[in-house]
Amino acid sequence: MTAADYIALGLFVLLWAGYSWISAGGGARFFPRASLNRSMAERRKQWIYNSLERDLKMIDTQIMAGLQNGTAFFASTSIFAIGGCFALLGATDQVDAMFRDLPFVAYGGRTVFELKVMGLTMLFGYSFFKFGWSYRLFNYCTILFGGLPMVDRARSDMVAARRSADQVVKMNTIAAKHFNDGLRTIFLSIGYLGWFVGPYMFMLATVVVIFVLTRRQFFSEARKAIMDTGAP
Repeated sequence: MTAADYIALGLFVLLWAGYSWISAGGGARFFPRASLNRSMAERRKQWIYNSLERDLKMIDTQIMAGLQNGTAFFASTSIFAIGGCFALLGATDQVDAMFRDLPFVAYGGRTVFELKVMGLTMLFGYSFFKFGWSYRLFNYCTILFGGLPMVDRARSDMVAARRSADQVVKMNTIAAKHFNDGLRTIFLSIGYLGWFVGPYMFMLATVVVIFVLTRRQFFSEARKAIMDTGAP
């Protein structure tokens, strides 16, 4: 691998860590604008507190099921992607012959190609563990939600009811954080694919992906819709 490859890989890790830190609110002193994920955490709290006023909680259980199903889908997708990476390693000879003839690809040889594929496999493996743990936490969240008191009991002891609701909110928020971490890894793997073309394409693709994610988290119409508290 060349010096440009190491620089591109370092930039990838740096931008990933920096974006994760800022979107989680770690740089609030330097960048006080709340991200979409942080804003949604407040809406989760509002949702759970509202459920204390409902005896019939079918709507809430359907929401919980939807969150679990979405997490399971991405966990399965990560497994398929890992299988595709191993299949790609098995076809190294064919890829080696193809890349060697492409004029716009900075091909570094068979060993470098296999290292890049292994790195891509590690990304999908990381996302799988994040989605798998998120699915488990959403399951725990469902159990905690089932323990919320009914309306009459909640009104007679609102302090205890709010304490139980806070447990559900915290578990739901932690599960959502791991889900977002896994989804972010999937998005960044698209930028990682640029490395198969060359280190400069790797850097460009990474910057583009981070730019798109930043716009969606801090400047998108979705965030504006969440933050808009004005009267309709």
